[in-house]
Amino acid sequence: MSATDVLTRRQLNRALLARQLLLEPVPVRGVIDTVEHLVGLQAQAPFPPYYGLWSRIDGFRPDDLATLINNRDVVRIALMRGTIHLVSAQDCLPLRHLMQPVLDRAFRTNHGKRLTGVDHAELAALGRELVDAAPMTFSELGEALAERWPGNPPADLAQGVRALVPLVQIPPRAIWGKAGQSRHTSAESWLGRGPARAGSAADLDAAGLVRRYLAAFGPATVRDIQAWSGLTGLRAAVDTLGPDLVTFRDESGAELYDLPEAPRPPADTVAPVRLVAEFDNLVLSHADRTRIITEEHRGRLYSINGIFPGTVLLDGFAAGMWRITTARKTATLTIELWENTHDKLAVTREAERLLAFAAPGTAHELRFEALTARLS
Repeated sequence: MSATDVLTRRQLNRALLARQLLLEPVPVRGVIDTVEHLVGLQAQAPFPPYYGLWSRIDGFRPDDLATLINNRDVVRIALMRGTIHLVSAQDCLPLRHLMQPVLDRAFRTNHGKRLTGVDHAELAALGRELVDAAPMTFSELGEALAERWPGNPPADLAQGVRALVPLVQIPPRAIWGKAGQSRHTSAESWLGRGPARAGSAADLDAAGLVRRYLAAFGPATVRDIQAWSGLTGLRAAVDTLGPDLVTFRDESGAELYDLPEAPRPPADTVAPVRLVAEFDNLVLSHADRTRIITEEHRGRLYSINGIFPGTVLLDGFAAGMWRITTARKTATLTIELWENTHDKLAVTREAERLLAFAAPGTAHELRFEALTARLS
């Protein structure tokens, strides 16, 4: 293939769905492998990763992930774009090392501006000592740090430690069916610095990160990779891979890079109805997101309170939103579609499957909002 070969929007869509495991589900025994293949799942809210894995893994149940969190096989930590991601224990520190410039930049341009007379190395050392002695909330950590640096905002001191030290959120936070404050300790303390598995990210560099991104999200431009990671200067890493990559163009002429062996299904490949999790990287990991959502619909996903809702995929593209609420022992799944569909039955079946996963043993109600009359 050469850069003169053009991939249409539908071809890019099917390639993305294939790599995101949304065309065919994977076996439930591969939960950690799935998390690693996806280079983590966005987890700024505690429970979207459960729905993200449910949409991709055949027979997935909440305990399949909760057990891994309790056993320290997966963790939640600030990584790509400075946001919390659920990643495997083996990926945690290598990915954090690569993403450190993203955290540093965000700290310098935000919380760091409000700190005076604070040595960053000393802040990191004391912060690590405190959270390793006893896991702490950011409020507790900030108040403890303010004893050493009075006159500085406690919240900014705590955020400084978040930027300078790899902090993981510990259970019961993010354990299905349980509530818990966000308490933090260092990743090194929590994971015990165990030996890396063969083939893990122990020696991950920028070029390796590009490969993993393309395996999960490609074909893609350099801008796409940078939008996903928050890193800059990745052109050099792409150039390093050189002959190991194949190149294409999209319909606007932008150059796309890809792994030769990665799946690129035909444009007419059937894409089943999918209900994708809140904050899912499927719809957040490209500079040009038209392979998954039109510009017209993109604005609908952003709400005033910063919640990025669950997404309905019809024929592979974002075509609506979903949310679950529970009241009086009834779980209600509300679906808002932005366009008509002749396959309401498939949407209903997927919705019923989601309700059975999310709220077993309770009464279920399914509502189609706004377009109900046109869909009936």
